[in-house]
Amino acid sequence: LRAATGGVRASSAARRRTELHILELAGIGRPPDLVFAVTGDDEDNLIICQLAREGYRVPKVVARVNDPRNQEHFDLLGITQTVCATSNILGLVEHELPEHGIVRLLELRKENLEIVELQVDRDSPAAGKRIAGLTLPEGSRLISIMRNGRSELAHDSSVLRPGDQVLAVLEPGKEDQLRRVLLKR
Repeated sequence: LRAATGGVRASSAARRRTELHILELAGIGRPPDLVFAVTGDDEDNLIICQLAREGYRVPKVVARVNDPRNQEHFDLLGITQTVCATSNILGLVEHELPEHGIVRLLELRKENLEIVELQVDRDSPAAGKRIAGLTLPEGSRLISIMRNGRSELAHDSSVLRPGDQVLAVLEPGKEDQLRRVLLKR
């Protein structure tokens, strides 16, 4: 974008980056196969993606979401390929905290699924039980167990032990139900 605006610094280019002629100078009129909208302003990123997708028929758009509270606006407008550094960093921090409960590792918005991690402790209602004996919430499945630094796929015959780190895939909103089955009472 800076090249398209003649090297203008971000402060003055920021006001102009959603103007059509600036986007055309940046090459949107070719049309490209992919457009990344990665400005520091969510409104601009939203507009750039909409213009690219609807005005120039760009098949794939990816937007940077600066404020996680704005994610819903992108979703409502069908811009589901997004990257939010704030949410990603928060997830990494939660992952490193002891006694973290359920940590969301990955959100698959298009598939309406998420992958979460949790650690079984000795007070867990699931400790010592086979996966087949657990009443997991509808729309959830345990996918792997890490024990003593080694991962294995989760099977119905797998027994959960204190200290196990478990990955699960589930539909959004099922976290509390899964927490009741696998974590402290």
